[in-house]
Amino acid sequence: MTSPPRLTIALLIATPGTTWGGMEKHTADLAGALADRGHIVHVIGHKTYRDRFPAGVQFHPLPVQLGRRNLWLQLALRRRLREIAPDILHAQGNKAAQLAAKTGSLARVRIGTVHGTKSSHKAFDRLDEIIAVSPRILATLRHHRKHLIYNGVESGSERTTTDDGPELPSVVTNVIAVGRLESVKGFDALIRAWAMLGDSAHRCHLTIFGEGSQRSRLEHLIRQLKLETSVTLAGFRENLAPIYDRAELTVISSEREGFPYVLAESLLSGCPVVSTPVSGPRDILPATSLSAGHRDQDLAELIARALADLETLKQSEQPAMAFARKTLTINAMAEQTEALYLRAMGEQRGT
Repeated sequence: MTSPPRLTIALLIATPGTTWGGMEKHTADLAGALADRGHIVHVIGHKTYRDRFPAGVQFHPLPVQLGRRNLWLQLALRRRLREIAPDILHAQGNKAAQLAAKTGSLARVRIGTVHGTKSSHKAFDRLDEIIAVSPRILATLRHHRKHLIYNGVESGSERTTTDDGPELPSVVTNVIAVGRLESVKGFDALIRAWAMLGDSAHRCHLTIFGEGSQRSRLEHLIRQLKLETSVTLAGFRENLAPIYDRAELTVISSEREGFPYVLAESLLSGCPVVSTPVSGPRDILPATSLSAGHRDQDLAELIARALADLETLKQSEQPAMAFARKTLTINAMAEQTEALYLRAMGEQRGT
């Protein structure tokens, strides 16, 4: 059996370097996995991301903090692509897709990944292929060459388990939430819902991992609701594997999502998940694991049902956990992405 041809791949990420979230993590994971598979991988992005990528990946800084219509940014990207001469230019997100669409024939195949729900995905129309990270996103795309490839995370055998931050409290039922402390993640609604639980949350503790602009507001809300002893904002933690292993329940309270990493990470760790009805959880979890809506009361009712019988909840999510082990790993993501690259290259050559 012959090995696949070695490709030169340029991954373009155009976020301004101020945060490191799901799309940025996806790009780093994909870049490392493709390099491990023998491809020549370049990443083009903001200079602050340089140290986030493994040594086998060549990083090229670009002033992506400039507007997507900025002529200097477009010129700098074209110059970089002439140096790299990629077989594949893979744009991550809407801004990167719009920039990639203006690069002409500087890459043999131009591909874009849609990471979230937007009012318009026109930026991707001029690319050769589009990847969606969830079925719900896929359904919104009008491109005639669209594909579903889920975000992948480290599988159990790949995960590091060293501790690098706050631990969960002992002798309680530990409930966790993970994400940037921004309004879209709905942590204010989650905290208010926690206050509504009363006896349902007796001897339970909610720990929220993440940092962001809403921290002071959430701290004030916790004090206002007198939840200091039952809710903790634990800050950002690089390695959450030990946390998922110890937690009994993960809550996703987001107002909208593309495909949340916390869903895959929890399921791969065997930790059950309940969620608002957002993309990702709606596609994978049973209906009983989803709230009726995004109101505080909806979340409170969902969490109360889960805490009343965690074992039944976990049993109901066994198919989702099996799906995660098969589909939601970095290896599965890289394998499917590589296959798409090779098909697109072959079809372009007319073979």
